[in-house]
Amino acid sequence: MKMLPLLPAFVTGLIAWGQGIAYAAESEPALGQLAAGETLEDFFGAAITFSPSLRIAEENLNIGRARERQAEGQLHPQINASANLSNNSRNSFSQFGTPISEDFDGERFSVSLQQTLFNWQSFAARRRATQIENQREAEYYYELSRLLTDVAERYLNVLFAQDSLTSVAAEVDAVSNQLNQIQSLFDLQLAQITDLRQAEASLTAVQAEQLRLQVDLAIAQERLRAITGIESGELHILREDTALPEAGNNMQFWIDIAESNNQQIRARRYALGAAEEGISETKGAYMPRVNFFATRQESNVGFDNRFLGDTDNTFIGVDVTIPIYAGGANRARESEARAQRNIAESELRQTELEANAAVRSAYLQVQSSSLLTEAAERLVESTRLSSEAAQEGFELGAVTNVDVLNALRDQFQAERDLQRARYEQINYLLLLKREAGTLNAGDMLEVSRLMEAPQD
Repeated sequence: MKMLPLLPAFVTGLIAWGQGIAYAAESEPALGQLAAGETLEDFFGAAITFSPSLRIAEENLNIGRARERQAEGQLHPQINASANLSNNSRNSFSQFGTPISEDFDGERFSVSLQQTLFNWQSFAARRRATQIENQREAEYYYELSRLLTDVAERYLNVLFAQDSLTSVAAEVDAVSNQLNQIQSLFDLQLAQITDLRQAEASLTAVQAEQLRLQVDLAIAQERLRAITGIESGELHILREDTALPEAGNNMQFWIDIAESNNQQIRARRYALGAAEEGISETKGAYMPRVNFFATRQESNVGFDNRFLGDTDNTFIGVDVTIPIYAGGANRARESEARAQRNIAESELRQTELEANAAVRSAYLQVQSSSLLTEAAERLVESTRLSSEAAQEGFELGAVTNVDVLNALRDQFQAERDLQRARYEQINYLLLLKREAGTLNAGDMLEVSRLMEAPQD
């Protein structure tokens, strides 16, 4: 029994898309040997083929499927064939003392069939193996969605670091121009030495910030490489005029969705089901076991390898085994299984609470990021106008040099805050959909469509 046909369409779509990227990475030399990525799809495909954690989850799934087939196989007919060839030499004496010598080639061939008719332990073991297989599938799907959202987050972090570095470079130029202007006025004895030193200090501070952001970019690129195995090329960037996706609906909607679709919750529910089947399996130790058997045997060898001549035996029957006493071991196993079931129930409850908290947090973060983005857009425009006004006022002698430097600092900081809010809104929305269990291929492609190749 497979869980896959029972999965929501969004999960199967995500898996199919991820497997398609992975297949392309393995089958196309250009992509499989990709040294540097540019698009979000490049990094998705590389991560799927590179990630050890995804490979572990996949192999755990394969183990679960193999164990389910093993448990199923125990209930199918068991057919065995055997052959025995021997050279027999026997010396004995008759009752009259006459020596008797036998020398013959012994042959024994048999085919046997056994079919379980009733074995509660085997039935429960099969059901438990199916539950565990389903648990492993849910864990694999969550690991895949976690990997893709992690890649998207690290990709966007690199873009933010690049944008911040570009912004601070423009700030360095603006402060340098202001410093040159003050230097010119100072040379004409129209500015004080304190103004010149203030401008120099501001330039040094911005240059120090530029060095810090260069380190941040290198770290962000390394974190992206660590999860995908490829270097960062000329990344596609977020369009300036693009409309960012919204969460939609209210918080309770997402909480309700997560209760039924969150893959971690699904995995824990299957684990609880497996633990309950474990209790049922231990109870089967008290029940009778009934097996049907049939055997066909051809032999010329009897007891103690005596020659009997050729014989054919066919026997069919039913074997019934009734357990009576096992020294208390069965009751101890049942007690252990009940404790395992209680642990599984508590783990499910804990996962539900954590998922509920994660969905609430992600939803609030999406909402706040959306509001912050709108506010940051207005702040960018306001600080730009303020900076221009301060520059004009300085040239007219209406404002001081400090006012201009502060206005420039506020302008470029507002630009960086806007970019941060835009990237965080995308990240938090993907996180919300992942925790709610609604993340699908369309969501990942939608993020990719927000990007474009950088203009030269």
